[in-house]
Amino acid sequence: MSKVENKRAVIVGLFVFIGLAILIAGIFILGSQQKKFTKTFEIATSFPDVAGLKVGSNVWFSGVKVGIIKNIHFKNLQDVEVVMTIEEKSAEYIRKDAITKLGSDGLIGNKIIVISGGSQNAPSIEANDFLRSAKAADMEAMMETLQLNNQNLAKITTDFVEISRGLVEGRGVVGSLLTDTAMLSSLHMSLQSISQVMASTNKATSNLVLLTEKLNSNKGLVHDLTTDTAVFASLRASAAQLQGVSQTANALMTNLNTASSKLSSKDNAIGTLINDPAVGNELREAVRNLNNSTAKLDQNMEALQSNFLLRGFFKKKDKEAKKAAELELKDSVK
Repeated sequence: MSKVENKRAVIVGLFVFIGLAILIAGIFILGSQQKKFTKTFEIATSFPDVAGLKVGSNVWFSGVKVGIIKNIHFKNLQDVEVVMTIEEKSAEYIRKDAITKLGSDGLIGNKIIVISGGSQNAPSIEANDFLRSAKAADMEAMMETLQLNNQNLAKITTDFVEISRGLVEGRGVVGSLLTDTAMLSSLHMSLQSISQVMASTNKATSNLVLLTEKLNSNKGLVHDLTTDTAVFASLRASAAQLQGVSQTANALMTNLNTASSKLSSKDNAIGTLINDPAVGNELREAVRNLNNSTAKLDQNMEALQSNFLLRGFFKKKDKEAKKAAELELKDSVK
């Protein structure tokens, strides 16, 4: 065999070796992905719609790949049954009350089955168990929701643009506040007035607090009125007396009014004397005549004293009067 043929044989053998190595590596890689070299068992679940799930797709639990899809077939008109192979070493962490739902490797990736939930008290899954399924979020529904959100966001943006334009142009109350200096000044004055009112209110509140503290203390008339029954009874008696005095004063005023009305009328003697000029003139004339009569009587008495027949009588009366005066003087001296 020539040297050239030996070289060719070595190259062919090398390529065969590399091919065999690649084949063996591929077998191990595919076998590991398909869980061909690990102990597994089968469980099942069902969905009303598998949404493109394929045989060979992955099964995930808590973010860890625990199995693959082995078979997909119709169970009845409403359900599609999916058979999964699960690793025995991971099965002890999956509970019988866990649920399955459809997911994806990414936003638009391959469909997978995700196992979630399960209580600590429930037993682990075993071969040929059946897990309940939950309704998965549909991609079309998600896209519709995103489209609706985009429309709402566009509407909100449009409204915000209109509001901003109105503020810049001075429309509305807020726009007027931003552009109208007169309104801003008026608002400033109003705020100052409100501040003054609040200050007055705070002062009144403080005074009310002080008054309340005084009422709660054991001093002052108000405390005595609210707590001391003797003071309250005395105050009630004083009020009753004051009411009686007021009633008496009212009766007195009534009597005075009655007397005044009688004095103003002519149906009685005093009213006639006060209100009838003729009677007054007659009374005045009678008094004048009485004075004249008294003067004439004095003159007659003087004349009688000068008469010799009655002179002794009058002298006797004078002596008796002088004697009585002397006796009275002596008694006062003793």
